[in-house]
Amino acid sequence: MSRGTRVWLRNLAGASAVALAAACAGGGGSGGGASLPAAPEPLPAVDTTPVALGNTTSALPEHWMHGAFMEIYVRGYQDSDGDGIGDLKGLTQRLDYLKDLGITGIWLMPVTQSLDNNHGYAVSNYRAIEAQYGTLADFDELLRQAHLRGIGVIVDYVVNHSASNHPAFVNSRATAGNPYRDWYVWQTGKPAGWSIFGSDPWRSAASGFYFAPFSADMPDFNLLNPGVVAWHHDNLRFWLNRGVDGFRFDAVGHLVENGPANWNNQPQNYPIMNAVRSLVGGYQHRYLVCEAPGDPKGFAAPGACGAAFAFGQQLDVVRAAKGDSAAIRAAGNYFLDAPATLATMLSNHDAFAGARAWDQFNGNLAQYKLAAATYLLQPGTPFIYYGEEIGMAGGAGLGGDTALRTPMSWTADPLRGGFTTGTPFRALSANVATQNVESQLADGNSIRAFYRSLLTLRQARPSIARGGYDQVEVRGSVLRFRRWLGSEESIVAINYGQAPSTLEMAGLTPGFVARIVFAQHAAPDTITVDVGGNLTLPLPAQSVVVLGR
Repeated sequence: MSRGTRVWLRNLAGASAVALAAACAGGGGSGGGASLPAAPEPLPAVDTTPVALGNTTSALPEHWMHGAFMEIYVRGYQDSDGDGIGDLKGLTQRLDYLKDLGITGIWLMPVTQSLDNNHGYAVSNYRAIEAQYGTLADFDELLRQAHLRGIGVIVDYVVNHSASNHPAFVNSRATAGNPYRDWYVWQTGKPAGWSIFGSDPWRSAASGFYFAPFSADMPDFNLLNPGVVAWHHDNLRFWLNRGVDGFRFDAVGHLVENGPANWNNQPQNYPIMNAVRSLVGGYQHRYLVCEAPGDPKGFAAPGACGAAFAFGQQLDVVRAAKGDSAAIRAAGNYFLDAPATLATMLSNHDAFAGARAWDQFNGNLAQYKLAAATYLLQPGTPFIYYGEEIGMAGGAGLGGDTALRTPMSWTADPLRGGFTTGTPFRALSANVATQNVESQLADGNSIRAFYRSLLTLRQARPSIARGGYDQVEVRGSVLRFRRWLGSEESIVAINYGQAPSTLEMAGLTPGFVARIVFAQHAAPDTITVDVGGNLTLPLPAQSVVVLGR
């Protein structure tokens, strides 16, 4: 509050109610009177409380992050109180389901207080939980219960921008001389020549033009300001000290802009994220992964995030599962020169990454399972989008991102889907009647059963969870590769074709007996290398087999 405002309030307090009423009414006489000046609206306080390094130990084993993650939209997962909106208590109630599936990590889309009250990426308070989701106590209990089940929890962190109602931006927007002005990106006049995502990123305000490429409600931070970076670091320690197991960082390609033609993946972005990686690395067994569609491999490098989503690779996996020969080769070769720290997926909460897997495959179960096997058995940390494991389709009658962020299909109930006892906040999946958890649990050949068997295999074989990758070979529609760690080897063969084929390997030790550790169809328990050092194994159409020693 300014000194002038304090003086105005002190003088006002001395006026009688009658005089105040008369003044506000223009004096009440025929001659009228002067109105009192409008009081300046007080600016909100910005929480810049420093957060020191707290308890750095972890409740989880060292390699927990090499299992499989489930990406969860809390609003759409499970409602515990009947208001039609998913919440933290509801998610906590479903942890046993996730553990049984074989999930060892959860990525929560934003759960912090937001302006949008929907997707959560317009953050209005970085140290508070969205009220519709619950409280900090509910969040702490979720962490405790997840850790008891060996499940880590990472949270979405929006480092690039805040909400327009965030106290820091409200201050920044007030005047050009406000102490928080330089926390955001401002220009006195509107810069020319800019176009991002097909629109002008500069937004008009009374005190100038601010930079907000995603929307007017999401102004970009000035991440060249050391004070802003230090504040973000304090926010990260706030959550790490509570026991959070890491973060997914949003839009790291957009942190710094150097002009109309240089606004994505700028050189300054990488050291900014490397500093964050160093901070998170000061806590035991923590994990971070970045969203950087324009440069996944660059941000996955040690000089940046150290891990990033493998955008683009999912397209090859989907096409390979449909039998595209060029895509089979591309999918097989991807990790020959890509960091094993990349995070893989079939789709996620953003439409630009692709529709839900069910819709991409038009319900073709054989292709669906081939795609799942490819990314769950290759290197990288797999992220399953909630509902993918049961074949959820997009929301009925919905489009864009909204169609991807619908209530989880727990039962066949056409009105509520087992998600709530009230009215769901959004339309259910278009195939809730057939693709739901309840029906899949009763079907040993379901998509969920297939995912569970693959995740069980990952947990049982470190060579698949975190091992090396080589001996890639494509013959016709068959992809073969080796995963290895120490003395353990896993040979994966996938026949994407619609006709039977054969796995053929030469140069092996005669008489060596290989175990078949996973087979989608009936197969012998073992197979023996012949006297010439050759191994031959029939592969049914659209099938997966894993040999191990």
